[in-house]
Amino acid sequence: METAILKKLEGIEKAILSQKEVLTFEEVCSYTGLSRSFLYKLTCTNRIPHSKPSGKMLYFDRREINNWLLQNPTTIDETEPEAIEDSSSSKKGGAK
Repeated sequence: METAILKKLEGIEKAILSQKEVLTFEEVCSYTGLSRSFLYKLTCTNRIPHSKPSGKMLYFDRREINNWLLQNPTTIDETEPEAIEDSSSSKKGGAK
């Protein structure tokens, strides 16, 4: 019974997050699946779009986060040659 309630609450939380335009630090962690420490690293190095209006709290625009998550798209055609090259260049336990 408790697990069913928790699953429903998680679904409600995700629905609410998808409607909000401005997200908090914790909400971005939940929304993106990024760990707190990695998100801190990204904000400290300005590698992820964010705002710090009061000098303390971090806020994120959901559209900017979506754009950031979708940057540098790759296709199978682009990644396949790299994968083939990597697998053929690595030797596993062979003669030296």
